[in-house]
Amino acid sequence: MSISTLPTVSEEAGDNSRADLWERLRMHYTHPHSPVVNANEVYQKGLSPLDKLAAAITDKVGSMGFFLLILTWTVLWTGYNILASEVPGLRWKSFDPFPAFVAYLLISNVIQILLMPLIMVGQNVQSRHSEIRAQLDFEVNQKAEKEILVVLKHLEHNTDLVIQLMRHLQCRVPDEELRAIAEEHEAAEKLGRAELKV
Repeated sequence: MSISTLPTVSEEAGDNSRADLWERLRMHYTHPHSPVVNANEVYQKGLSPLDKLAAAITDKVGSMGFFLLILTWTVLWTGYNILASEVPGLRWKSFDPFPAFVAYLLISNVIQILLMPLIMVGQNVQSRHSEIRAQLDFEVNQKAEKEILVVLKHLEHNTDLVIQLMRHLQCRVPDEELRAIAEEHEAAEKLGRAELKV
């Protein structure tokens, strides 16, 4: 609402016309956009049972617990078979003789062959989560930009009202204030031009 179009009310006007004036001066704002969406909820709704399984396996395999399990299994398997093969005085029977460890290599290779595609599937599922989060972050940024523009328009409207009131009351503005207002206006214009270039 510009300064020249602001309504005026005479002193004799009734309460209804004053209430109407205040209502017309008030800026009403509604949220024209949808509410913010939780990325985790969208991600969870889009997962199939197999996707959930792959993500769970990827989470477990990528943990220190899994690493320690594999390390413990390797040390126990190879340690027992090395001692059983190389120290006959223990009278232990080697079930996977040193140095070949054929059974150990077979089992570990089967585990690797099965885990590699599962890990890749789990990573794809997790990357979809990242994509959803990035898209929703972009939408939130757009909504925030619209909200900021509304706030700036509201502040500009309030400034116009204050200026009109000051003119009506014939207030004198100090030169320092006029310079500060001019600098703020210039900075706002530079910022607006910079945003248009982007």
